[in-house]
Amino acid sequence: MNAALEKAIGQNIRKIREEKKLTQDYVAAQLQLMGCDITRSALAKIEVGQRHLYPDEIILLRRIFQTDYDDIFFLEEDITK
Repeated sequence: MNAALEKAIGQNIRKIREEKKLTQDYVAAQLQLMGCDITRSALAKIEVGQRHLYPDEIILLRRIFQTDYDDIFFLEEDITK
């Protein structure tokens, strides 16, 4: 996996969450209610790029944040190489 890419996506998730004024506890609880077995600690690791995101988590985060996938996957520069 590309560590820089995971970190950038994690930072995007944190930014969106903070802009929406949501806590990690709230987002983790919402994910759990939607069927994702995730803790606040795991979400914190996602936000700093220390844990992979699974497809179902990405889909549910988009719903919770009421945002576009483009916002989650936005890259300031091409770090996919």
